[in-house]
Amino acid sequence: MPCENHIDRQESTERVEPIEQLLAIGTALSSSQDLGQLLSLILSKSREITYSDAGSVYLIDHSDAVPKLLFKAAQNGSQPNADLKEFAMPLDHNSLAGYVALTGKSLNLSDAYNLPLDVPYHLDDSFDRDFSYRTRSVLVLPMQDQHGEVIGVLQLINRKVEPDAVITPENVTKVTQPYSEWEERIMRSLASQAAISIERNHLQQSIENLFESFVKASVELIEMRDPTTSGHSERVAELVVCLSKEVNLVTAGSLRSIYFGDRQIKEIHYAALLHDFGKVCVPEAILRKQKKLYPEQLEIVRHRFAIAQRTLEMEAAQAKYKHLLGSLDHRHLTDVTSLGGCPYCQDQEKFDTQLTQAIDKLTRYWELLLEVNEPETRETDEFRAFSEEALAQLTELSKYTYRDIDGQLKPLVSLQEMTQLMVPRGNLTPEERLEIEAHVTHTYKFLQRIPWTKHFKNLPMIAYGHHEKLDGSGYPQGLTHEDIPIQTQILTIADIYDALTASDRPYKRRLTVETSLQILRQEVSKNKINSDLVELFAHRQIFAILGHTA
Repeated sequence: MPCENHIDRQESTERVEPIEQLLAIGTALSSSQDLGQLLSLILSKSREITYSDAGSVYLIDHSDAVPKLLFKAAQNGSQPNADLKEFAMPLDHNSLAGYVALTGKSLNLSDAYNLPLDVPYHLDDSFDRDFSYRTRSVLVLPMQDQHGEVIGVLQLINRKVEPDAVITPENVTKVTQPYSEWEERIMRSLASQAAISIERNHLQQSIENLFESFVKASVELIEMRDPTTSGHSERVAELVVCLSKEVNLVTAGSLRSIYFGDRQIKEIHYAALLHDFGKVCVPEAILRKQKKLYPEQLEIVRHRFAIAQRTLEMEAAQAKYKHLLGSLDHRHLTDVTSLGGCPYCQDQEKFDTQLTQAIDKLTRYWELLLEVNEPETRETDEFRAFSEEALAQLTELSKYTYRDIDGQLKPLVSLQEMTQLMVPRGNLTPEERLEIEAHVTHTYKFLQRIPWTKHFKNLPMIAYGHHEKLDGSGYPQGLTHEDIPIQTQILTIADIYDALTASDRPYKRRLTVETSLQILRQEVSKNKINSDLVELFAHRQIFAILGHTA
């Protein structure tokens, strides 16, 4: 009787241990993120519990019209160097894995080479032939998700008597044994856990793909609204990722303690791609504005100049006609003409001269207007104001009136148009600039509404501050160094650099890499941007990722 109790306790211990292992495996599976690592973990733990020499995992692929079975992972203790690559196979009843995948039934085979004649499946012995191996006991299990749908197959091969045994065709019958019903039950449970973990992994990947697709679609939307900055977000994102990775390699200075993990780099990558998304809320006319006057404004002004010139010509013709009627007796001018020339003809020439001078003046005004309508190119950080002569001419122009077709005197250039033309730098009025600057707040409010995963929870704030400056002079919050995330500081440098070097901006000329780096360093000297990041950017030539050379 004591002997029987001892046997019962031993069997109980042998059964409890796999259950405890199963619980531990479940925890390990739930924490695995990478699909390859997850499948490898499923195989290694399954083999460990059952003393299996080898194993493989198949997943059902529904991406095509006809589903297929993908051989995704394999392990073999006796053939550790076997090169087993992923391949696809038909999803039918002919193979062991295909049969289990289609029927949802397990196969527990004591000898895969000795199968009943009436079964549709058979062993694929190509591995045995290629690597001088011998498959004997096989346990094939369906991996079913929580809805009972088979998503894959777990296959274990050659349950060993001793875990350290190395299997050869000669000793396979001595060192292997069939899988027990208890092991089959335990492994069915593990297969279900594995299926749920794989499904969770697929779901996580789907979420990330959704985020990726959303980000790309958002960037396309930005570029549709503002084609003049096409490619800006992608270039900034490339610079940001490259600079972030270089920060990870710094071993001295203020950056030495900063390290970005893969998720953090992806977070700043997304933030860079979406940093200008708020521009979709900016009026399109302002967003696409290339000169100080809008095209329709310039066209209206041009029509005014044309009317003014036509009015001058008409008034000159009328003056000539009145003068002609005022001549009492043109017939008696012959004698006067013979003595000193025709006074009438001289008056006519005077009218023509006055008209020519007036039209020349209009032409000069028009050329001046076209000149000041061009936004200033920022070649240096020094502001170049209007010359005194230009200011005097603009003042004259602002006072110039013409007689419209309704007979009323009107300004040739309106007060609003003159205000726009007098913008000293760039092409935006203060009000228009505020509209543009508001894109940062629009971006933040939009990104805040998205249920980002915990790995991307800082993304809205990173994008929000890309126009902030270390000295507090930036916008929209006027943050200082301590309150600006280092990721945002990286984004700011990349954004400024691309704005300076971009060749797709019609309102400015592209600056050289050397000039752009000089401007970045000038910003550093004014305590606007991070000096260590700028020097790292320049020293490691981060700009080379865009094909730029110093």
